[in-house]
Amino acid sequence: MPNRITVTRVRKYDAPNINQELQWIGSSLGLFNLRDKDSSCFRVFITLVRTARQNKPLTSDEIAEKLRLSRGTVVHHLTRLMEAGIVLRERKGYLLRETNLQDVIKDVHRDMEAVFAEMLEIAQEADRQLGS
Repeated sequence: MPNRITVTRVRKYDAPNINQELQWIGSSLGLFNLRDKDSSCFRVFITLVRTARQNKPLTSDEIAEKLRLSRGTVVHHLTRLMEAGIVLRERKGYLLRETNLQDVIKDVHRDMEAVFAEMLEIAQEADRQLGS
């Protein structure tokens, strides 16, 4: 399960193209922020989404070379994507958590439900102990 699950309500585009839709999904999951001025995190995310169906891990060096980014920048974004539960680290590289984006979203949804179920259970116990 991810360390942090972030969901943000982001305004959708009126007539989106595929890149805008992917940007919206990533922004809604809190993956991209205003500091990502060159869209490097988005580009890393898109690279992993596009190669997901092949189920072939990419190394940070391969991603850096493909996107013309420094390896440090790529590793930074991969770490954020792993913390969000979107990307997995395999022995030979990194890949999207599932082979398609729809299943990634379903997995994140299940993760959120599990976190909320645990919070509800703890809240109920706290209420019981507090006499509420």
